[in-house]
Amino acid sequence: MCGIPSGNLLRQGAASGPYDFGMRRTLPTTPSPGLPIDTTLLKPGLRLAVGLSGGADSVGLLRALKERSVELGLVLHAAHLHHGLRGAEADGDLEFARGLAAELGLPFHEARVDTAAEARASGESGKATESIEEAARRLRYGWFRQLLASGEVEAVATAHTRDDQAETVLAKFLRGAWTEGLSGIHPAVEFPEGRILRPLLGATRAQVEAYLNSLGQRWREDSSNRHLTFTRNRIRHELLPLLEGWNPRLREHLAQMAALARDEEAWWEGEVARIAPQLLLPGRPVRGGGRAAGDGLALDVTRLAVLPLALQRRLLRYAAEHLSVAVDFPSTEALRLLALTGRAGQRLELAEGLRAERTPRELRMEVLPVAAGGTTEEATPEYFVAIPGEVTAAAFGLRLRIDVDSSAALEADDESQVGGRSQGGVPPRAKAHVDSVASAARLKSCPDTRQSISAARFDRVATLRNWRAGDRVRLRYSSGPRKVKEVLERLRVTGSCRRVWPVLELDGHIVWMRGVELDPAPGIRIVATSLEEAGAESFQTGVSVDG
Repeated sequence: MCGIPSGNLLRQGAASGPYDFGMRRTLPTTPSPGLPIDTTLLKPGLRLAVGLSGGADSVGLLRALKERSVELGLVLHAAHLHHGLRGAEADGDLEFARGLAAELGLPFHEARVDTAAEARASGESGKATESIEEAARRLRYGWFRQLLASGEVEAVATAHTRDDQAETVLAKFLRGAWTEGLSGIHPAVEFPEGRILRPLLGATRAQVEAYLNSLGQRWREDSSNRHLTFTRNRIRHELLPLLEGWNPRLREHLAQMAALARDEEAWWEGEVARIAPQLLLPGRPVRGGGRAAGDGLALDVTRLAVLPLALQRRLLRYAAEHLSVAVDFPSTEALRLLALTGRAGQRLELAEGLRAERTPRELRMEVLPVAAGGTTEEATPEYFVAIPGEVTAAAFGLRLRIDVDSSAALEADDESQVGGRSQGGVPPRAKAHVDSVASAARLKSCPDTRQSISAARFDRVATLRNWRAGDRVRLRYSSGPRKVKEVLERLRVTGSCRRVWPVLELDGHIVWMRGVELDPAPGIRIVATSLEEAGAESFQTGVSVDG
């Protein structure tokens, strides 16, 4: 535990005088009792670094593993990270760890970080503010991963005990964790660079100290562990002892709860991964079948409704996690109720920019950009354009017109001679559709945006919208589709211009994009004109005729 020394609370058995390098030593009086180590995590030949803070737990783990290194076939290293806290006391920890590694004949790895500066930088950068403990943990595990990536070791062992497990589970419970939170500290954590192992989870802190005392091995005491400002210290020194008055075996039971939760989560993880592809759909549906590429996800609400409640919640959380958003219980319930009882068109705005929208068949979820102040930036409006028709898109600074190619128009005129057409040659169904689309466009656009959607000969509507990650276009004379992102990079479009760059989507395909010439869309002609009065620039596609 890292922090600023304060207070006079001491752990039972620790020295009560002023801190004087904090090294304790007791002469051995009985044979070494040994420590319960989970050897299933260790394989012969493993190059293993022990995270050595200098405290009793890490010293105990190092001594126990060294004692059995030949038997287990381990190649041991010791690793110490100086967190830049506690001044001379932390310097003494480093010297002690370095000396112990030398005494045991082990390779020693060390590094220094400025934890306080990192915590401040996190808040200044607009990210969620980190506490000193959170920053220290992030830096410590970041360094462990660097050590693994170096190839000098294959795994790092940390000295978490059953007492640490109990404290962690209780802390997660107090914060309102899901089941995976109650699984506490896992025996092994996989990273791309290697594994973090916790072989001492079956041992208690009392067993560790008894083992060290039997060896006459001294260790360091971290004075910040007495500071009751830190939540973990309050749980360790105040809450757990109080609760043990009700149940003396509480730590054991909390550790058992963690094991149960961990095994339950392992099963659920596989089950959700199996079922999710049946309900989760990428992007948005398009006319005629298929789906358009996009950032968001959608869930089939009909299939979701028949699933057990527990599975509904897990699938919603799974979808949010795929959008890099962690949702709490109230947010999960709000999403579930919108999916099962919401009306088409209803929206829900949640933390971290998560937006959910109910459609007749789906619950669509996407993440909107979040401004520096923590508010969600207003999404660029979408404009619907009937074919033929015209729209003024103030958000993009352009006027866009779509004309039907002459040959297609002649075919439409021929068809208009047949009965069933309303006055003016517009079928009633098409006119009703266009009217409804125009109404929706007025609702979705900015208040100052003026739109004009003409009556259509054909029941086809295109969408003028901002580009999205995953969008692809087919450039004219190009061999295959390319990502819009790559095209913008080639055009050297950056900054705010890149954030707002219009494309026109028709039947799930992008048929126009500002600044580039795409393969012509069959049967239509697209003309885009800048709204700037001076030097208005016109972009247009070439004419293409069906058949």
